[in-house]
Amino acid sequence: MGSLSIWHWIIVLVVVLLLFGRGKLSELMGDAAKGIKAFKKGMADDEETPAKPAEPVRSIEHPSKVEAEQTKVS
Repeated sequence: MGSLSIWHWIIVLVVVLLLFGRGKLSELMGDAAKGIKAFKKGMADDEETPAKPAEPVRSIEHPSKVEAEQTKVS
């Protein structure tokens, strides 16, 4: 009762073919294939772009102990 037999699938296929026709289904599949191809090309383009080199790390100069003590006294 809950499963679909082969006859159910055949009826669904016939209804889909009647609604959309052979030409429309092939157009839809062609458009889907073009979309997938464009997506794959976009993913490949992302991998080809070189990564921007990182800037060298700059260190922060800390005041020496003598300078720190002089600022406390002043």
